[in-house]
Amino acid sequence: MSKLTGMKNIGKEMARKLTAVGIDSPEKLTKMGAKQAFFKLKEIYPQVCLVHLYALEGAIQNTEFNGLSEETKKELKEFSDFLKG
Repeated sequence: MSKLTGMKNIGKEMARKLTAVGIDSPEKLTKMGAKQAFFKLKEIYPQVCLVHLYALEGAIQNTEFNGLSEETKKELKEFSDFLKG
């Protein structure tokens, strides 16, 4: 298994948080998907925000988070807003 920090947008702190919620490899993150990973993070780290969700999706797509399509960003924002209630 490779390291999370080898993925775009995933630094040491994000990798630490992901590992804390049971996501300890790029393969696990990719299989779970950005939304489910974000949901798990939000349960333990309520301060994670939309930018974290963008970063996770960017890591999975192997692109910088600000390079995501507008359609993808809109979908992720709707998901984040939904979780806020």
